[in-house]
Amino acid sequence: MMIFKIPVKASSAAALAICMMMGATPAISMNNQVHSIQTLPRILVLATGGTISGKKNGMSEIGYNAGGVTGKQLVEDIPELAKLAEINVEQIANIGSQDMNDAIWLRLAKRIQDAVAHNEADGIVITHGTDTMEETAFFLDTVIRTDKPIILTGAMRPSTAIGADGPANLYEAIEVAANPKAKDHGVMIVMNDTIHAARWASKTHTTAVETFQSINAGPIGYVDPASVRFIEPKKQPVPSYGLPTTAPLPAVEILYAHSGMGASIINDLIKTGVKGIILAGVGDGNSSKEAMAALNLAVKQGVIVVRSSRTGSGFVNRNVEVNDDKNDFVVSYDLSPQKARILLQILIANGKNKLSDIQSAFEAGF
Repeated sequence: MMIFKIPVKASSAAALAICMMMGATPAISMNNQVHSIQTLPRILVLATGGTISGKKNGMSEIGYNAGGVTGKQLVEDIPELAKLAEINVEQIANIGSQDMNDAIWLRLAKRIQDAVAHNEADGIVITHGTDTMEETAFFLDTVIRTDKPIILTGAMRPSTAIGADGPANLYEAIEVAANPKAKDHGVMIVMNDTIHAARWASKTHTTAVETFQSINAGPIGYVDPASVRFIEPKKQPVPSYGLPTTAPLPAVEILYAHSGMGASIINDLIKTGVKGIILAGVGDGNSSKEAMAALNLAVKQGVIVVRSSRTGSGFVNRNVEVNDDKNDFVVSYDLSPQKARILLQILIANGKNKLSDIQSAFEAGF
């Protein structure tokens, strides 16, 4: 936050002119020596739709359609934001996040990189549907390197609902993005007064406003309208990967394990030419003997296989029940199947095909 000081001898008109030239917002604080002119942080809001932009429909008392309100309208509906930051809003998309895709990810990432390169903002806030918010956050966290805060936020109730949570979430997301303490924490999710790191955050409930939890770690901070508090140290540097240039990203599919699982679906995936398979395995990333044999066959045909877990928490470790060294499998450690898929896509897009390098990349985040 910059403070400009103008000698008291300058006329009010001259002081105001200087303020306007500097793009500053004058603060009405005076003493016998100076006028104090304080600039507000510059926040770029990138809107993509989601429940936060939803409007009620006639299907039921709680039914709604996502993406019915623009990002500009969301910001204008919270006049208190004018005291927090100088805000610029851009509409990247207006969709339900179940329709989020690689092309929009690349558009978002390129816009953020451009804003960072030209110092257009002190922080960036992305409004987003909650269904795939953790995936977008993790993607951006993996390909963007900046000390500027990048915050994703959304809502569990549409903008027209009684008790809509979107306005409070958006206010607090901008509050965090505008706070100097938020630098060097990577990409974050701010919802329900809580700050989550992109690697750990997961949506855990279909409708509850406290749906986001930081699995295996806990939140990195808390926020309310009066304060921003970080309880975890700044993020440690992790390897940087180049932003893929075109969509779609390399084909990687998630395979959900279940009792009585056979090999047919794995054989079908191999025929489609997938580059990678993420096993959302039972327990510690396991599956039936028939399925594991088919996955071993997939590896021999050039498909990268990563073992993750469908359990929702815990770590998938190497060489426990499954001989990963013998089968040339990779393990996801703490990453959920959906985040493991994104990391593998980025690695393949960056030409990383050596299994030891891929395994090291999965281990690098903790």
